[in-house]
Amino acid sequence: MRMKKTLQLTLLVSVLIYSCNTNMKKDSIEKWKSEIVDTEQEFAEMSLKEGIPKAFLTYAAEDVVLLRNNSLIIGLDSLRESYKNKKSELEKVSLTWKPDFVDVASSGDMGYTYGKYVYTTTDSIGNKNVVEGVFHTVWKRQADGNWKFVWD
Repeated sequence: MRMKKTLQLTLLVSVLIYSCNTNMKKDSIEKWKSEIVDTEQEFAEMSLKEGIPKAFLTYAAEDVVLLRNNSLIIGLDSLRESYKNKKSELEKVSLTWKPDFVDVASSGDMGYTYGKYVYTTTDSIGNKNVVEGVFHTVWKRQADGNWKFVWD
């Protein structure tokens, strides 16, 4: 009888611990998702206010990889160099986006977003060209706790 009560108590404690851990993990995942969405929003706002190069260079990780025009830009230094060659061209560009979906690893160190973007260019006589598409961004938590993107 005593062994049965011990077994029941052990089982009850195990269920309670598991339940608490599961709820804590769900809370953590929701918190991390919120951090990524907030970071993505700050990134998009900086792009509009301070320009695409400033925003992308601010939110890119050192080991960032971007796919542009069917070519890869690998690393923050390469990204910085690619913007030097396009500075005047990007002054007449507007880029807006918003994530439709976010997910994060249960470890809290990686996440991703996807959604729609609008890329608008203005030519020399004021004509606008609007391109709409879908983006996918992979985010990585940095040593300081901030999120930076590693793939775009």
